[in-house]
Amino acid sequence: MRIALLALATAAVGAMAPGAQAATTERTRDVLVVSNNWAGTADLIDPRTFKRLKRINVIPDRAARVAEIRADPTAKGFYDSIRTLVGEGHNQYVDDGFTSPDGKVVYFSRPSFADVVAIDLRTGRIRWRAKVDGYRADHMALSVSGRRLLVSASTANVIDVIDTRAGKVVAKIPSGDAPHENTFSSDGRRIFHASIGPVYTDTDAPAQDATKGRRYFQVIDARTNQVLKRIDMGQKLAEAGYPNLSASVRPMAITPDERSVYFQVSFLFGIVQYDLRTDKVVTVLDLPLGAAEGLDRTKFLLDSAHHGLAMNPQGTKLCVAGTMSNYAAIVTRRPFRLQRTIPVGRVPYWSQSSADGRHCFVSVAGEDRVSVISFRTAREVKRIKVGDHPQRMRNGVIRRSYVR
Repeated sequence: MRIALLALATAAVGAMAPGAQAATTERTRDVLVVSNNWAGTADLIDPRTFKRLKRINVIPDRAARVAEIRADPTAKGFYDSIRTLVGEGHNQYVDDGFTSPDGKVVYFSRPSFADVVAIDLRTGRIRWRAKVDGYRADHMALSVSGRRLLVSASTANVIDVIDTRAGKVVAKIPSGDAPHENTFSSDGRRIFHASIGPVYTDTDAPAQDATKGRRYFQVIDARTNQVLKRIDMGQKLAEAGYPNLSASVRPMAITPDERSVYFQVSFLFGIVQYDLRTDKVVTVLDLPLGAAEGLDRTKFLLDSAHHGLAMNPQGTKLCVAGTMSNYAAIVTRRPFRLQRTIPVGRVPYWSQSSADGRHCFVSVAGEDRVSVISFRTAREVKRIKVGDHPQRMRNGVIRRSYVR
């Protein structure tokens, strides 16, 4: 019953009068939300001038959360393991961040605290906190209406669906081992999701891929939360003539017509093109090794050869974060080929297209900055200093009155 009411509310918001939508747009300005994983902060960047507008403390309740964790031996065990196995010796304070459509709130997943918080963009205070299932929160996705927030609950193997008005988990969607990326279709009717398995183990040889657990690419009905398709991409790749590739689907980019999805998989220096209508792999584009030349695959960061993929709104180009290669890359779709690699520094770890399609933002986690790449020229045009270990970046909005 609660889900049905939520669906009705979502439809009502989607039917908002054009005048009301225009008024909201006039009161907001675009921002790029950069989540600084180790610092526990987020930077709001003007996507046109590349200036920082605001820095947010994502963990103002840190002392209270750490005290809770230390009082629970199981929670403390996971907290310490996340720092050791996933965080490279650092607590993972913030992973993903989305602003509400009205520009008043920003939602963050906090891996080490296994929760999601809604932070008031005017005051910086926490409006609500939702504990996720299990002991780690990961990637998120926000519905177009802003009423539903998806968060991957890594250790519980489910996607938690949060009602953003109430700040509560209202549904759970089954996943494979270590649920990861979530993306809504443009019409909001479907969810594309992938689980990646334990990426911190040392079983990294191709013959050991099955030890990474149950990994699926899923297509989900966003209204009913029912899984419509569950696909083993390792099997699909083998059927297409690409054996010994991982089944772990990492960042993905979906074409505007939603006929194709492009994605990265663990250990691959390249991109897979997949036809969503025929459910078949079309091709795999290999990209240069770059700085990873001669590097043993056991040294890859959490099994990532490349981790970060964005498509411009026009659907003509892709932008790659070449994590172990230390470059960003611009790839054309027709023909499907590399345009240019751009040296950006150590550990580029996420890509995000600007809303106008002019630039691609690449977070360079190893150097605490964001590289701005021109989609047209495939060249770096700016470097933006941000907080410690930036990872996920998302387009958003903030009320104009909240920033100077």
